[in-house]
Amino acid sequence: METKIIQEDPWDKLRSFSKARIALGHVGGSLPLREVLDFKLAHANAKDAINSELEVEKIMAQLAVFQLPIFQVKSQIENRNQYLKRPDLGRKLNKESVQLLKGEQQKFDIVFILADGLSAEAINSHAVEVLNQILPELAANYKIGIVVATQARVALGDEIGELLNAKFTAIFIGERPGLSSPKSMGIYTTYAPKMGLTDERRNCISNIHEDGLNYSEAAEILHYLINESFRRQLSGVNLKLDLGGLDLGEYSSLPK
Repeated sequence: METKIIQEDPWDKLRSFSKARIALGHVGGSLPLREVLDFKLAHANAKDAINSELEVEKIMAQLAVFQLPIFQVKSQIENRNQYLKRPDLGRKLNKESVQLLKGEQQKFDIVFILADGLSAEAINSHAVEVLNQILPELAANYKIGIVVATQARVALGDEIGELLNAKFTAIFIGERPGLSSPKSMGIYTTYAPKMGLTDERRNCISNIHEDGLNYSEAAEILHYLINESFRRQLSGVNLKLDLGGLDLGEYSSLPK
């Protein structure tokens, strides 16, 4: 009678529904070698994502087609090592960036901010694709600006929005890499941004990546949050997402 070296897990069939590390099987009391190697590769990919750099020149060139005002700014962080140890400095603009935005005379309805966060690769891969979905329709009804920010945390969008007199900001930012999603992007939206706000004033669209929320679905939710924020003049915990009013395919069946 043939004996398999790797003992399959009873939940093995569930693996086709998720990239989560479930039903790994075992060899005696240990994980199978393939799972150990896969884990090490995933961990290496996550570390690479954290240390990846925003492709600023390429992104600026891609954004130029929208023919909108574009600004390039930086936080007070000097390097990646400091970024990981001093999140407070990642929430503040450096002096040059403050002067740049203070000198802007235009006022904006919406400012989109593309920020590296904890995975610049996520922004390199997904941010412009989502803007391609949503900007053509919005540009006809709103005064829009775009900011590209490096060494940035989510709250940096508050200072940017305040300096540009924006009514609404949407910061596209690389999420903390997981072992199955090193290039996941999140979008945080804020109505009436200003320095000192807390996270309860924001709405978040998360898990935008190849195996997560796709570009059209993310744009649909973002469009909803923009319209509702302007209509009700608020954002955050008081603005609930009404999935029943959106066409999100499989997501429309989620519990509300």
